[in-house]
Amino acid sequence: MQVPEAAGGAPNARERILAASYRLFARRGIIGVGVDEVIERSHVAKATFYKHFPSKNDLVLAYLDRRESEWTIGLVEAGSEKRGDTPEERLLAIFDVFDEWFASDDFDGIAFITVLLEMGKSHPLGQASIQHLANLRAIVSARAADAGLREPEEFARSWQILMKGSIIAALEGDPGAAQRAKAMAASLIDQYR
Repeated sequence: MQVPEAAGGAPNARERILAASYRLFARRGIIGVGVDEVIERSHVAKATFYKHFPSKNDLVLAYLDRRESEWTIGLVEAGSEKRGDTPEERLLAIFDVFDEWFASDDFDGIAFITVLLEMGKSHPLGQASIQHLANLRAIVSARAADAGLREPEEFARSWQILMKGSIIAALEGDPGAAQRAKAMAASLIDQYR
């Protein structure tokens, strides 16, 4: 994750906090990471931390927004867009992006699911996670509509099950999870033509 610089050339305090927490939350979830650890890793004073993030929940919401920007849009949407010429090819390319991601040192699971499981669906952070997952599903739904598939929203819900399932399988150690999901995804496309 790139950390923006302040006017003097050094990363500003807010960005240092967000960068430190991003790495910690992505690898360990949010419950296992305390504010004091984030403060120590970001090299800011406690007062500086609370000036930028009045609560840990505020920090987690910023983390989820950053994750959507970097993972959902930057990796999944943009990466699959580059790999396909048609809406169907771009849908299937999501699993090619996953295949590369699963094999990389950056593979750390899906933050939105982790936070949802940690906090529950009624917690504000769980609700934010549900919204971020819906935003991802909207990308799939739009591509399904562009491909002329029937019931794009229903299709996207089924597609997202394949996405989530492949991520969990990869976390379990299955190196072929993305390609297996891609084969099932091709059948799903045929089903919704």
